[in-house]
Amino acid sequence: MRRTEMNHHWNQLGRRSFLQQAGLNFGALAAGAMLGDQAAASELKSALPHFAPKANRVIFLTQSGGPSQIELFDYKPDLAKLAGTKLPDSVRQGQRLTGMTKGKPQLIMPPITKFHRHGESGTLLGEWLPHLGTIADEICLVKSMVTDQINHAPAMTKFLTGHQLPGRPSFGCWASYGLGSVNRNLPDYVVLISRMKRGSDQPLYNHYWGSGFLPSRHQGVKLRSAKDPVLYLNDPDGMPRSLRREMLDAMGDLNRKHHAETLDPEIETRIQQYEMAFRMQASVPELTDLSDEPDSTFDLYGPDSRRPGSYAANCILARRLAERNVRFIQLFHPDWDHHSRLRSWCVSRCVDTDQPSAALIKDLKRRGLLDDTLVIWGGEFGRGVAGQGQWDSPEAGRDHHPRCFTIWMAGGGVRPGISHGATDDFSYNVVENPVHVRDLHATALHLLGIDHQRFTHRFQGLDFKLTGVEPSRVVKDILV
Repeated sequence: MRRTEMNHHWNQLGRRSFLQQAGLNFGALAAGAMLGDQAAASELKSALPHFAPKANRVIFLTQSGGPSQIELFDYKPDLAKLAGTKLPDSVRQGQRLTGMTKGKPQLIMPPITKFHRHGESGTLLGEWLPHLGTIADEICLVKSMVTDQINHAPAMTKFLTGHQLPGRPSFGCWASYGLGSVNRNLPDYVVLISRMKRGSDQPLYNHYWGSGFLPSRHQGVKLRSAKDPVLYLNDPDGMPRSLRREMLDAMGDLNRKHHAETLDPEIETRIQQYEMAFRMQASVPELTDLSDEPDSTFDLYGPDSRRPGSYAANCILARRLAERNVRFIQLFHPDWDHHSRLRSWCVSRCVDTDQPSAALIKDLKRRGLLDDTLVIWGGEFGRGVAGQGQWDSPEAGRDHHPRCFTIWMAGGGVRPGISHGATDDFSYNVVENPVHVRDLHATALHLLGIDHQRFTHRFQGLDFKLTGVEPSRVVKDILV
């Protein structure tokens, strides 16, 4: 071999050896970092809960689209005297409007419902919520909710993940990540979406229950709004359960060997999800078979409760999931977005949800589950006092309003029969005890026994938390 050829040969070997060694070194660095992050995560989770929890599970009744607090919760009788007049600049204070009403006259539309007092607490509720009135002494109204997003997708993303941009873990994922679930035969976090009688105009995105940068095994598991909530639940004909078990064992061995080489956490997720799917083949049919429920249950939840996938049927499933100690149960009901036809559109959503929501609280209470189940009902923002369209027309509606809205909570360490916070005479700005979405998250984590300041996950060199970096607090005034 000539010298030039030999030098070229050794240069090639040197480059090859260098690249191989560099690849191994970089892999070792990555593995070390991953092991460090995993060790930190393991240490964090071993310390949870930080203190004794008041709630062991959460049922989040998510009303997508922005229910009108003016018609349902925030009684403003003096607005009738101002009907059709311009919203004062001193009230609006130059706050942002959506493109649908920007540049148009902001003419006051008074509430189109009557309000009545309910229970020993005397809670004022709009007439479209008669069933909620029967549990007025069990709920806490938070009338001073605030967000800083004015459009649906970013506002709902912030309401559920603490940040307006997709990519962060949702509240349910954080609960799964930190606390897991007692029931190993069902997911820690289950999502149920209402099957509407008509096509829904309100999109619900997967990132609303996504795991973000947390391991994907913590993401919400969505059950289908149909007779068969999980597809391909049964094994193919001719495959006995024992053979399926052998296949999973063999696949698990291969995945564990692969994980030992790569330390990819998603491989662990795959192993655990295969095992969960195997267990769900037995647990899900038993969960979703409502034939063992007496007629009195369906009577309690209302006439729509026998329709698979309805909000009412999903409320029954939520109670059954709570009985089985699933950690986080989230129901989504869309189409609260009443820019027009407020009188019919909002009423229809109340008919869908009022009786089942109240029934869920009654059902949990009579079964001894309400004391340690935190129930949250609410949407991403409220509605504005100015009418959208001709304010005195039956076609009138209300635009988005992030500056104040109302949610209600019950059970799980929340003080019952109270109203917290207050808005101005126009239900436009919070004037007493504001509760930001971050504060709601901090309070809910507190009820689960978690200090939101200490509950973090290391990602890309930063310690992320559900409540973010801006100031947030536990709303202690609403806690028992």
